[in-house]
Amino acid sequence: MENRALHYIQRILEEGSISQAAKRLFIAQPSLSQYIKRIENDLGTEIFERNTKPARLTDAGEIYLQTEQKIHRLRQQRKNHIDDLFNLKSGHVTIGSSNYRSMYLLTHVLPVFKQRYPGISISLEEGITEELEERAVNGITDFSIVLLPLTYPNLIYEELFDEEILLVLPQEHALCQNISGQQVPPYPSIDFSLLKDESFIVMKKGQKLRISFFDLCHHAGFRPKIILQTDSMATAQALAAAGVGVTIIPDVLAKYNKFLEMPRYFSLNNQADTRRVIIAYSKDRPLTGAAKAFIQVMKEVVNISSIR
Repeated sequence: MENRALHYIQRILEEGSISQAAKRLFIAQPSLSQYIKRIENDLGTEIFERNTKPARLTDAGEIYLQTEQKIHRLRQQRKNHIDDLFNLKSGHVTIGSSNYRSMYLLTHVLPVFKQRYPGISISLEEGITEELEERAVNGITDFSIVLLPLTYPNLIYEELFDEEILLVLPQEHALCQNISGQQVPPYPSIDFSLLKDESFIVMKKGQKLRISFFDLCHHAGFRPKIILQTDSMATAQALAAAGVGVTIIPDVLAKYNKFLEMPRYFSLNNQADTRRVIIAYSKDRPLTGAAKAFIQVMKEVVNISSIR
C-alpha cells in the first residue's frame, strides 16, 4: 500500500487513539505503534502528542500529514491519467458516501457500472457528511456524495436529486389513530408542533439530519426531549418502529425497510427543507475519466429508477 502512512494516521485521528484505530484496521496495536514510531525515528521528532485524548498531531505531524496527502494526490493523478489513456479499460474510482446512501443508491449503480466498465476497480470511503467533504477536498476520494450546503469553498458539485424529510411514528402511536392516509408517497401530513411532548431519537453531532431536526423543533416552538442518539438513520427508523421513540428520516429510507411492525410515515410539508443530494469534488483536481464515467452512470440510474 503506497499510502499506508497516510491511511494509518488518518484512521488514528478519526478513531481518537492508536488502540481503536488498530481494531478498525484489523492489525495488532503494538504493530501500529511500532509503525508510527518508525516514522518518528525517520523524522527525528514525534508526530503525535503524547498523553492526549483524543489523539492529536504535533506541528511536525501536521506538516507530515499534509505532505503525505499531497504525495498521495500526485500518485493518484499520475495513475489515473495513465489509466485514462486506455479508454477506461482499466482505472480506479474512490467514492465517498454515507453508509445508508451506499445501501440505497450504490447498490443500484454499481452493478450497472461494473457491467459497463469491468476493468475499473472501486473503493468506498464511508462516513458522515463532514468527513466526506474533507476527504473530497484532500483527494482521498475522487468525489463524495453529500448534501448542500457545502462547508468547503474549494468544492464544486453536480446535483443528483432531492430528498424529503419524513416523520416516523410507531403504528400504535395515538397520532396514527387520528391521521389516516396511505403509507406510500404522498404521505399524510402532520404538524410537527404536535410532537412537543414526545421522546426523540436523533442523529449524533456532525450529521446534517441532526441540524434539520433541531430547526424543526425551533420553528415548532419547543425544546425536544432526547431519549437516544445514534450514528445510523436505519437504526433510528428501526427503533421508532419498535416504539422506543420518534424520529425523522430521508424519504428514501421508507422504501428500504423490513419490519415486523411497520412504522407510519408522515410528510412535514413546508416545515422542513428538502435535502439536495449532490456529487462534490475538488475544483483543484480534475476528475479522471473513470470518475466521470461513474458519475454519468449514477445520473442515468437515478433518472430511470425509483431512488429519487
